[in-house]
Amino acid sequence: MNLRSFAAALAVTVALPLGAASAADLEVTHWWTSGGEAAAVAELAKAFDATGNHWVDGAIAGAGSTARPIMVSRITGGDPMAATQFNHGRQAEELVEAGLMRDLTDVATREKWKDIIKPASLLDSCTIDGKIYCAPVNIHSWQWLWLSNAAFKQAGVDVPKNWDEFVAAAPALEKAGIVPLAVGGQAWQAAGAFDVLMVAIAGKDTFQKVFGDKDEEVAAGPEIAKVFKAADDARRMSKGTNVQDWNQATNMVITGKAGGQIMGDWAQGEFQLAGQKAGTDYTCLPGLGVNEVISTGGDAFYFPLLKDEEKSKAQEVLASTLLSPATQVAFNLKKGSLPVRGDVDLAAANDCMKKGLDILAKGNVIQGTDQLLSADSQKQKEDLFSEFFANASMTPEDAQKRFTDIIASAE
Repeated sequence: MNLRSFAAALAVTVALPLGAASAADLEVTHWWTSGGEAAAVAELAKAFDATGNHWVDGAIAGAGSTARPIMVSRITGGDPMAATQFNHGRQAEELVEAGLMRDLTDVATREKWKDIIKPASLLDSCTIDGKIYCAPVNIHSWQWLWLSNAAFKQAGVDVPKNWDEFVAAAPALEKAGIVPLAVGGQAWQAAGAFDVLMVAIAGKDTFQKVFGDKDEEVAAGPEIAKVFKAADDARRMSKGTNVQDWNQATNMVITGKAGGQIMGDWAQGEFQLAGQKAGTDYTCLPGLGVNEVISTGGDAFYFPLLKDEEKSKAQEVLASTLLSPATQVAFNLKKGSLPVRGDVDLAAANDCMKKGLDILAKGNVIQGTDQLLSADSQKQKEDLFSEFFANASMTPEDAQKRFTDIIASAE
């Protein structure tokens, strides 16, 4: 099936699985507020509105680290929204265990989610005690280096093909008045960059031993010392970024004010919105051009328990809508992410998305740290790398010792 026929079938595909339902207004909270993200979430709203219901947008600015506490507070405080975004993994675990979230197992069974959602780890992240509590909507991978072709041309050097070439090009970029590496000031960006450096430099097995097995000996060892050396290079190269939000850092790459950015594939939405073309205006290096591996993180929607019967029925329609083929195509093309369904046509994908699809098809994947670490352990890691990138006096050796302590006590 091609994209045109998917689009033509949208109203039908989103409504058929659950039959007719009374119209309802559903408030949906999320933290998709950049230009590219807003364009993507509009596709979800359009698809749900086509069922006769109405998506009431509850965007919360400031990224997940700001939005999640607000979402959790509303749910635990007795003022739940109808649906809310969380990342794949353990962020809603305590809410589910407290009996505050809706069981979607009946919907998932009826619509054969276990057969269509790939890889299986995505649905596994939604499953607690054998019951399914969320609807995955995309696969987002962190492991990308985005490069401004114009910046390297201005600096008089070739566009790098890997991390080492990028580090070597930094002096030329600085001489041309260009920040080599844009890293926003929010803690999750620095922590994410470190995770990307780890899997690129130390490899997926070491990544799994550290974050999956919580192996403190490996965390304290020579392979991770190499990663901290690379993180020290990244810290030096990011000096002068002076922005907070990730999309502001991406905009520095788009405008040629920065040479590159380590950021997830959601950055593609910003390049697309700016009218830039992959391979022409910018270059993407999965796995930093060193180790082509991507994580199967991303986003899912959870549904708090509601007392209103009509809204509860509409929650099922929304869950179905999010996973319909047409919605998956329209949303993920705008978002820059990969669909969770393995049976949709992405002929319109750009060069970078095709690279991601190829890596996914080869099975070169890892679970993201949101899936491997508890929210508390993740927060400790973010705090460490926020301080490391902000404080040049913290040595890589001292940072590694603190990192090892976090892994030793990680859940």
